[in-house]
Amino acid sequence: MIIFDLICGDGEHRFEGWFGSSQDYAEQQDRGLLDCPVCGSKNIAKAAMAPNVGRKGNQEPVAAKPADSRSGPRASKPVSNTVSVPAEYEEMLGKLVKAQEKLLVNSEWVGDKFAARARDIHYGDADEKPIHGTASQAEVADLAEEGIAAMPLPIAILPPESKN
Repeated sequence: MIIFDLICGDGEHRFEGWFGSSQDYAEQQDRGLLDCPVCGSKNIAKAAMAPNVGRKGNQEPVAAKPADSRSGPRASKPVSNTVSVPAEYEEMLGKLVKAQEKLLVNSEWVGDKFAARARDIHYGDADEKPIHGTASQAEVADLAEEGIAAMPLPIAILPPESKN
C-alpha cells in the first residue's frame, strides 16, 4: 500500500490517496477515477512530499548535537509522516474490501479488453455476465455515450497476472 499526498488544480485542496502501487495511481489517473473530495475536480496531481527513507542497516546512528547552552534545553518530539488511521475508518475499509470481493467472485477479469467486452455484452454479441478490467478515461467516456453502464471499483485491484 502506498499513500500519496494529492492536490486538486482547481481549488488547491490537499488530500491523501491510498493506492496498491504507483502504477495503480497512474492507471486510476488515466481512467479519470481520481477527484477532489472537497470540490469534485478531476484535475488531480501528486503534491510534493518528503520521502520516508530509513537509514541503511550498516550505518551507525548519528549522535544528537548538544543543545546550545545559551538558548536553554530544548524539548524534542518524535516526528513521523506515518498516517494515523482511526479504527472506524479501518473497519469501514475492511467492510468495503469484503463487499468488493463478494461482488467480484463471479465476475470475469478481462484486463484491457474491458471496453470491447462490455460492448459485446451490451449489443448481444456475448453472453451477459459480470466482467471487470481496465479502461482508459476515453474508453469509459465512449461507453457512457453509447449508454453502456460501467463503474469504477471502489478499491483498486491487482490484475491476476501480477499477483505473487
